[in-house]
Amino acid sequence: VSGSQKPDPSKVYKEVRHKPSPWSALNLTQLQWIVFYEDRNFQGRHYECSSDSPEMQNFFGRCNSIRVESGCWVAYEKPNYSGYQYMLHKGDYPGFQHWAGFNDCIRSCRMIPPYTGNYRMKIFERSDFGGQNLELVEDCPNLHERFHTRDISSANVMEGYWMLHEHPNYRGRQYFLRPGEYRRHSEWGSTSPTFGSLRRVTESN
Repeated sequence: VSGSQKPDPSKVYKEVRHKPSPWSALNLTQLQWIVFYEDRNFQGRHYECSSDSPEMQNFFGRCNSIRVESGCWVAYEKPNYSGYQYMLHKGDYPGFQHWAGFNDCIRSCRMIPPYTGNYRMKIFERSDFGGQNLELVEDCPNLHERFHTRDISSANVMEGYWMLHEHPNYRGRQYFLRPGEYRRHSEWGSTSPTFGSLRRVTESN
């Protein structure tokens, strides 16, 4: 076309060169990584994982050590996030006793997303949010002292990620709760409504 101006190649190159990369917003510190080993002390066949995995029995037959390279995870004894649950933070676990394991069986795992917001949940004595209730925004090492009963049959997690423990002072079986409504204790994997303590999932606990 008469009178049209051709683009200046140097100007085009400069604009393209300074165009933000789609990867520039990726925060590499938020990548999460965990490695499962068949034998103690990080020996034998191993499986590396960076996301939720509902079925891992095809990758290793048993699990006797775990190395959490980054992030927080929940490991499960059985496939599809069932059976015993174990909270895992960054660090080395050279034997299953180090994560309070009941055996050397791990069949699924769930990544806990990085979270820096508030924590708030309400626990209820009875199913379907019935009976007495208590709202919590911090750790509770002894639920009986605060709640005056050890029975928790339903819960509403409004903010943050939490772990219920079978006994006081964060001992015994563990149960992971994500934000959402739980109308009965079986929905978080427990066969009993009796619990002793409750804590927030953070980088340090």
